[in-house]
Amino acid sequence: MPNKITIWKLRNNNPLRKSYVNNNIKLIEFDALIKITVEMSRYLYPYIREILKSKEDLEKNSVIWKDFNKRLIELIKERFNLDSMRVKKLLNQTENDEIIVKSLLTLSLCISNKGYEKLKNFLFEF
Repeated sequence: MPNKITIWKLRNNNPLRKSYVNNNIKLIEFDALIKITVEMSRYLYPYIREILKSKEDLEKNSVIWKDFNKRLIELIKERFNLDSMRVKKLLNQTENDEIIVKSLLTLSLCISNKGYEKLKNFLFEF
């Protein structure tokens, strides 16, 4: 990626966003976004691990999970198209937890040396 503006423009290719632009992402851009995601996963791994741990033991660590879930829902409401059925599914608390845990587990598995390949294969199969 040549600069942050390019990354910012690419995020608008997400059909769930309010400001969706229907452009095709080139394979090289897709690969670059995966590499950025993997590096951010490595950086955020301690936090991801704490969130997942708090989900396992809600009685003891419910504050971490609730704070994370609250912030994620705020971001979804702020940036995503609330008329989309997929977004409504993300906001539905009963279905939301499963999606969030699966996403966090996927990100936590990306911190290994083969993280790039794991994430790329996961996204192509999705």
